[in-house]
Amino acid sequence: MTAELDASGMPEWLQSLLGLSAGDLKLEFRDRSFELVDGILRDSTLTSDTQQQTSDTFGFKWQQRDTFESSTSLERVRDWLLDRYGDPVQEGWLSNSDEPPLVLDAGCGAAMSALEYWGPHLDEINYLGTDISEAVDVARSRFLEREASAGFIQADLMSLPLPENSVDVIFSEGVLHHTDSTQKAFEAICPLLKQGGLFMFYLYRLKGPVREFTDDYVRERLQRMSPEEGWEAMKPLTHLGEALGKLDVEVEVPEGVDLLGIPAGRMNLQRFFYWHFCKAFYHPDLSFEETNHINFDWYAPANAHRHTLQEIQQWCDDGNLLIERERVEDAGITIVARKY
Repeated sequence: MTAELDASGMPEWLQSLLGLSAGDLKLEFRDRSFELVDGILRDSTLTSDTQQQTSDTFGFKWQQRDTFESSTSLERVRDWLLDRYGDPVQEGWLSNSDEPPLVLDAGCGAAMSALEYWGPHLDEINYLGTDISEAVDVARSRFLEREASAGFIQADLMSLPLPENSVDVIFSEGVLHHTDSTQKAFEAICPLLKQGGLFMFYLYRLKGPVREFTDDYVRERLQRMSPEEGWEAMKPLTHLGEALGKLDVEVEVPEGVDLLGIPAGRMNLQRFFYWHFCKAFYHPDLSFEETNHINFDWYAPANAHRHTLQEIQQWCDDGNLLIERERVEDAGITIVARKY
């Protein structure tokens, strides 16, 4: 679908949503000032130190396009998304109204998840990608390469310049936990949903005590480094995961170790280490750089909160959201909830 843009590079439907006239380059929204630069509406307001570090980290990561754009990597992401959320058409996630539904990708990054999940349906929706980092520029480039219509805003999730009750679907794949407060970010964007609208999101799940300790320890060490230094620091850990994975052996846990949250049973040694002691990702079909990208994604951002299902269920209840789909895995929790 060819994008309908004016001279500013912004889709006409987004201009209308924001109340902008043709040629407007600036927007005042509450206490924030936004300016249209290179087709993206941008908020230059300062964020917290941890949120700025997280922004810088993801801005760096998503610019490494060769570490996530292989057909194998994208197919893996697409299959994982469809398995957790279901097909948008078959599940009825797309609106049956005459107007294309507005899909807000809250924390789009380079739009990897959006293009893999919503890609076959871009001509049926109005897609709006938002991100606090410069990854939003990569996302826009990837949409333009497909000649697909999309709007983009670079801003904190807490301060998106959108009217309440204006969004049909909020899609937030592994993003809310990268803010200063997952709950506050959840509460900030929930009012944007129309009644009957869908909130589709994924959050990190709280893990066992040793893994939680290691995660926090490594993450704290990386805060002292630049993104480039952190990327290099991850490589020995990625090599370790690769070595464990190539052993292709299993370990038998004779009985559950409740004190450490380790269940009884037989498990691949690399996965046993990965789930219960330290995230050292490995997949035989991915390159070393692609694997390092995944490990960096986990450890580098200062903000990376983990949660329980009970917490998330309470937030949905408080936000007048009825959970229609719930998927709990070791890594995280996937929710599709409808606003009532």
